[in-house]
Amino acid sequence: MPAAAPELETLRDWLRYAVSRFSRAGLAFGHGFATAWDEAIYLLLHTLHLPHDRLDAFLDARLTAGERAEVGAVLARRVDERIPAAYLTGEAWLGAFRFHVDPRVIVPRSFVAELLPDGLAPYVPDPDAVQNVLDLCTGSGCLAILLAHAFPKADIDAADLSSDALAVAQRNVADYGLDGRVNLIRSDLFANLPAKSYDLIVSNPPYVSALAMASLPPEYRHEPQLALAGGDDGLDAVRTIVAQAPRFLNQGGVLLVEIGHHRNALEAAFPRMAFVWLETASSDESVFLLTRESLIHGR
Repeated sequence: MPAAAPELETLRDWLRYAVSRFSRAGLAFGHGFATAWDEAIYLLLHTLHLPHDRLDAFLDARLTAGERAEVGAVLARRVDERIPAAYLTGEAWLGAFRFHVDPRVIVPRSFVAELLPDGLAPYVPDPDAVQNVLDLCTGSGCLAILLAHAFPKADIDAADLSSDALAVAQRNVADYGLDGRVNLIRSDLFANLPAKSYDLIVSNPPYVSALAMASLPPEYRHEPQLALAGGDDGLDAVRTIVAQAPRFLNQGGVLLVEIGHHRNALEAAFPRMAFVWLETASSDESVFLLTRESLIHGR
């Protein structure tokens, strides 16, 4: 990919070129963008320090030689090294929330995030009554921060096994001014948690099966495997969460877990459990909800 590419003069030229190059290279998308078009727009606007919602106003603007070199370098890294866009820009978005990311954490993407703006109604009747929340496998801290906004009177414990991930989470927690409400804990699931119980436990744990791990596109291999690999069938962490969650939930407490495409396997593993599957914009069987009572009765 030419560094300066003088024949590519306008943003429109570079957008066409980027989409063609991404498509020809067979890049994998799934770290915040679904298509070559969407990701090319994001990378170009971010690299040129332009508003992400003002593409049309700048399409016919000519790039300087320095800007062409910078854009060319970013696109070359995306294609040649297959680095996810979020690692190239150092940021990822969940809705209106921006988070710092780097290769110490997976790129934030979660069906759970789509459910939190409504405060998990009707399963959580009064968001203001939620006092203690646990985010297991917090990674970059993105869900802990969203939980702090969805439940404004709650204290949030955010746990992760990775010290590197917790360092990234600390930066994001500080960026949102939530140091006093989000408590970061190094813990292998429930193993090192304080002696307390929670009104709500949320988790987006590792759930990629061994077979799927072996066939991941190169983009996903830039992410920490610890945050992806869920054992032979993808359910190692999920089994532990379901088995141990009742001890950490208050009476009437709720467990919410994302598991990808493992609904059938999970229901086979816990045939008596009354899973409630929550619908999001892009899935109706990737996130389950269980009350403390249903967890106990389903054993």
